[in-house]
Amino acid sequence: MEAAARPRLSRLVVLGFGWLGLIFLLAPLAVVFPVSLTPERYLSMPTNGISFQHYAKLVTDLRWSQSILTSLAIATLTTVLATLLGTLCAIGLWRLNSRLTRYLRVMILAPLIVPPIVHALAFYRTWIDLNWLDTLMGVVVAHTVICIPLVLITVSTSLSGFDRRLEQAARSLGASPVTVLRRIVVPNIAPGILSGAAFSFVTSWDEVVAVLFLTSRKVVTLPIVIWNSLTERVDPAVAAVSAVMILATLVAVAIRLTLRKV
Repeated sequence: MEAAARPRLSRLVVLGFGWLGLIFLLAPLAVVFPVSLTPERYLSMPTNGISFQHYAKLVTDLRWSQSILTSLAIATLTTVLATLLGTLCAIGLWRLNSRLTRYLRVMILAPLIVPPIVHALAFYRTWIDLNWLDTLMGVVVAHTVICIPLVLITVSTSLSGFDRRLEQAARSLGASPVTVLRRIVVPNIAPGILSGAAFSFVTSWDEVVAVLFLTSRKVVTLPIVIWNSLTERVDPAVAAVSAVMILATLVAVAIRLTLRKV
């Protein structure tokens, strides 16, 4: 009995420490919601009632509303381009599978290895010659270069478990390369493509280092507005937008879990 109880006790201890660590990491997020309801114009806990003025500010204040729309447009365009290019690149490297592809893979993954400040400086110097500074296209291209490696990793992981015999069977039955890609390869690696798209959207939405170098006045993203709000004066609207993003993340996770069960 004692020998059987020891593994159970050890499991409970490990689970207990795991939950404590999770609570320790997530507890600060709980402070965001009450702070976002403060009636004051500075960060504070609501003591004399609550107010939704800072949530309304995200819609009524042009600085916040336009930055949210700009970030949404940039993240969407970046996700589409990075997912398309990263998926095609991963499939191409998977099919070639030669010594040269190893070096190409390292070059493509370089943005993940190089510190953000380094490739931000590289973008800045290159974008000066291309006249892309402070343009929507310049930010989208920079974010796409940063996000392509994320798609490459997730799609390559899915391709590692793909059975090549399915492709060979389809080709032997007369299917064209495009048909094989569209009806055989892509459906089987869809989880990797969707994961890469999700990582690309989140990365583009949160990216601030490159945007600080590439924009000034014409293109203002949400991370830039948050950055300015934290450096100039701490605006409670930062807590409001953080609460909205947390809720949106929880909703997305809940939808994903629901669809997975179905």
